[in-house]
Parts: sequence; structure tokens; C-alpha cells
Amino acid sequence: MGAVDIVLYLLAILTSAACMLLLFRGYAASGVRLLLWSGLCFVFLTVNNVLLFVDLIVFEGFDLRLYRLAASLIAVSLLIYAFLWEAE
Repeated sequence: MGAVDIVLYLLAILTSAACMLLLFRGYAASGVRLLLWSGLCFVFLTVNNVLLFVDLIVFEGFDLRLYRLAASLIAVSLLIYAFLWEAE
């Protein structure tokens, strides 16, 4: 793995963490519940990106694919639940 790969994975982590923080800040300012659910979704997407970095860069021989998929599933499930629940 090259330095470019490391930089790209770290940028993905920072971008999803920034989105998460901005969504939570927007929820705190406005109280719109969909922002809360979207922020929770990005919590798990950030966890997914961290696990991807650890899986491919830090521990190259250790497989964290199941944990990455579980984090993605939880993130998408939270967002789908929010869309259905807030539709009322």
C-alpha cells in the first residue's frame, strides 16, 4: 500500500466524521429529527471507514470484513427506519 492509499483512507474517515459532526450540530440548532438519524447513520459510516483503514492498512492479514459489513448494515438500517418513521 502506498502513501496515496493511506491519505485517501484518512480523508474518507475525516469526511464522514465531519459530516457526522455537522449533522449533529444542525440537529442541536434546529431540532429536526431526521438530522439526528442521519448523524447516527454517519456515526456507523465513520466506524466503517475506520475499520476499512485498520483492515487494509494496519492489519493486512486480519480480516474485518464482517465487522465492516455490520457497520454498513446498521448505518443503512438506521436511515431507512428514520425515513419510514419520520414520514408520518
